[in-house]
Amino acid sequence: MKEHSSCHQAIQSCLDTKSFAIAHLYSDEKPMSMHIHDSYEIYFSISGGKQFLIDNRFYDIRPGDIFFINQFESHYLTQIDQQVHERILLSIYPDFLKNLSTPKTDLDYCFHLRSIPSPHRVRLTEEEQKRFVYFIHRLSSASGYGADITERAVFSELMVFLNKAFHNHGETDAKLEETEHSYHGQVDEILSYINQNIAKPLTIEDLSGHFYLSSSYLCRIFKSTTGMTINKYITAKRITLSKALLAEGLSVSETCEKCGFNDYSNFLKAFTKAVGISPKKYAQFNS
Repeated sequence: MKEHSSCHQAIQSCLDTKSFAIAHLYSDEKPMSMHIHDSYEIYFSISGGKQFLIDNRFYDIRPGDIFFINQFESHYLTQIDQQVHERILLSIYPDFLKNLSTPKTDLDYCFHLRSIPSPHRVRLTEEEQKRFVYFIHRLSSASGYGADITERAVFSELMVFLNKAFHNHGETDAKLEETEHSYHGQVDEILSYINQNIAKPLTIEDLSGHFYLSSSYLCRIFKSTTGMTINKYITAKRITLSKALLAEGLSVSETCEKCGFNDYSNFLKAFTKAVGISPKKYAQFNS
């Protein structure tokens, strides 16, 4: 299955084929105003740093957040900063999903249950995030004989997994939202500062001094709100930015410098570990 580079393309493909389509995005398209479209949407944030308005409810987007939006819910992605925002979108034709459901297994569940405190969002654990990306990789790499059957089978398995996560996270995420609210302002300022200074050296000690917070308190509120450590967030943000720059045609050395890695060797190791191939090979495949 083709992986689109535009939300508009994925939505149109979904409607044309009356099935589903995938988009993997790194930068913002022309901003959409509040809108509704004729497909379900699953929005998985890899790098965070934005805000969603869904049916008059605001959600701060953190890495690992996944949103479920049905065809009748108006939504709008607002921009908090100018940094690259990596995400994966699934556009799903409603009747296609209904036809995959059974009397015992309603795959529409995650798009219609709205009685829980956080009705659109689930914050996936690190293990669940890896599993989601694994399903997307299987879908996007399916080809040749039987590809249509493989895609349908993997998609069905993915939707079972996501509905289970949606059900299991309901109560846990309500507590998370309450905790997140108390730290909301501080963590948003920290995220904004990191995003605006990603090309510069950033250490916990630097952040602690800048915000006049102890290192232990800083690390604790950041982890409880975003679900990851500060250092992991900084590395993930730099990797996301580096992929976008390499795809734009910058050299590996230029990309290393612009992404804030302190030396070339560290950049190669971090990039290869996160992406699975070297920066040079990534540039060749995506230029």
